[in-house]
Amino acid sequence: MPEIRQLTTFTGYQNEKSMEKLIVPVLLFFTCGIFAQPHSHVHDRAIHFPDVPGYQTLVTDFHIHSVFSDGSVWPDIRVQEAARDSLDAISLTEHLEYQPHKDDIPHPDRNRAYQLAEKYARPYNVLVVPGSEITRDMPPGHANAIFITDANKLLQDDPLAVYREARRQGAFTFWNHPNWVAQQKNGIATLTDMHRQLIAEGLLHGIEVVNEVTYSDEALQIALDNNLTIMGTSDIHELVDWTFKIAEGGHRPVTLVFAKEKTADAIKEALFDRRTVAWHNNTMVGRSEHLLPLIQASITVQSADYQGPSSVVTVVLKNDSDANFILANQSGFTFHDDAGIVMLHPNETTKISVKTLEQLPEFELKFEVLNAVTAPGKHPEISLKVKIE
Repeated sequence: MPEIRQLTTFTGYQNEKSMEKLIVPVLLFFTCGIFAQPHSHVHDRAIHFPDVPGYQTLVTDFHIHSVFSDGSVWPDIRVQEAARDSLDAISLTEHLEYQPHKDDIPHPDRNRAYQLAEKYARPYNVLVVPGSEITRDMPPGHANAIFITDANKLLQDDPLAVYREARRQGAFTFWNHPNWVAQQKNGIATLTDMHRQLIAEGLLHGIEVVNEVTYSDEALQIALDNNLTIMGTSDIHELVDWTFKIAEGGHRPVTLVFAKEKTADAIKEALFDRRTVAWHNNTMVGRSEHLLPLIQASITVQSADYQGPSSVVTVVLKNDSDANFILANQSGFTFHDDAGIVMLHPNETTKISVKTLEQLPEFELKFEVLNAVTAPGKHPEISLKVKIE
């Protein structure tokens, strides 16, 4: 394992995480025909989750990079990827201090990536939120400030002054990859005194529980203990398709935001109110009050009929989401065709056979949702009311 050098100043910062990644030729990307029809979404890769009572479920990714910091592609590719994934909102959060392409792409204005992306997004139904990544040693590490008004004013030496400037601009700020081994060698997200100060002053509002291909139980506990918003992001530097194996059935990590409408103001309000669920590697992570309504909106009972005069009932469950739900039976009833572990495939119906011992006009099925997490080691339970037709 290569030695990870201690970082001492942001001006001399070397981003090991990004430098290990290859610059991918954009021409090859187009040659593959991935964006042959950029104005139409491909529904077999589009990320879909149903709305919940009182809110729209918006799909967002607020940590992505282009060549305007250490990414491999022009901002238009990020917009087109977002459109292909049916994202509702994104932010190009370029590193403020770390600019490895500056000799080839000089840009004194740190707002430039946002300006280009916002222009490219106009033909699509994708909101682009202005943002930047504050890139510092630990503590405080890296953080994204989104809904800012001028990224250039965040270029300050004192890290606390940067966070305070972000607050002055009305930003929502969240801690990036707190489990990153380049800054936490044991991979365990750990709250420092500086982070406690940031939280106490209202300068830090969220934390990435999911970043790129990693998930952190410890970051989730920090979010729960400190009333921070749970975030999940791709932190994409290369191509979404290759990093997350989209062609093989993978998906980019996202934050599902429960907003009153699809506007920047409504998303910002929802983030500050912590109405989010992170979606990563077929796992949903969020507080119970937000996660349970989403699961209940996703899973419904379509029909239920007893098999002739028997007391075995066929129940048809519909999954109206992109989650491949893994359910463990907690009902007290046993099943006729399996041991009580049910897989509900995305956007499909699934039949299960339940032994109720006698024909009942209605009953409840209770499940533990194994691919959903509300706290470290804790999975939510749902109850489905079944009525016989």
